[in-house]
Amino acid sequence: MDPEIRALWEAYAATHDPDIRERLILQYSPMVKYVASRVGAGMPASVDHGDLVSYGIFGLMDAIDKYDLDKGFKFETYAITRIRGAIIDELRSNDWVPRSVRANARKIERAIAALEAQHQRSPTELEIADHLGVTEAELADMLTKISLTNVAALDDAMSSRDGDATRVVDTIEDLHAPQPEELLDRQATRELLAESIQRLSERERTVLGLYYFEGMTLAQIGEILGVTESRVCQIHTKSVLSLRHRMKDRM
Repeated sequence: MDPEIRALWEAYAATHDPDIRERLILQYSPMVKYVASRVGAGMPASVDHGDLVSYGIFGLMDAIDKYDLDKGFKFETYAITRIRGAIIDELRSNDWVPRSVRANARKIERAIAALEAQHQRSPTELEIADHLGVTEAELADMLTKISLTNVAALDDAMSSRDGDATRVVDTIEDLHAPQPEELLDRQATRELLAESIQRLSERERTVLGLYYFEGMTLAQIGEILGVTESRVCQIHTKSVLSLRHRMKDRM
């Protein structure tokens, strides 16, 4: 981290000065535009890019307020998740997603569940397509459309059997110093998430790791894997749907 930026963070951590907060917002505001453009790619024309940026600013502000410099991880990696989550939360509240897309997401989740029970492993996309009675190209199109909705984010809420809701991203990293009983619950969920991730294919684990933990874009991941950005998007969506099924089934 640049020494001047680090000094700014240290000053804000010590004083929570609103003026310093504004300077940090200005410093990182280009990142909001970048995330908004990524989330907005391929969305309906009715979704205004300026609105997405506005939603993302709230995510940036939340990230600045909750970032802990002493934990040692990059702010950019942490903030991208918060910014994207804020944008998706607002889109979800407006419920712009077509019913057909939500229905397809549920169909794919059910197909994954049935195939995993049958084969005791993560199903391939060909197997999922055959189970649904569609071609691989049609499945790829379904996954691409689903990836533009809230169901394709690890910061989405999952409902357990007792009705409680847990955000997956909150199970990955403890940012709020929970009470002991909360810590135990989160630890159990983290272990369950780790176990579920291990059941994914190697390529699926690579995509999730590079995207969520290394902060890479889908295009960058595509360059590493030697596939298109669209293909990475499809792999990411299938992986998240698989994790959602496993987590809900076990919680």
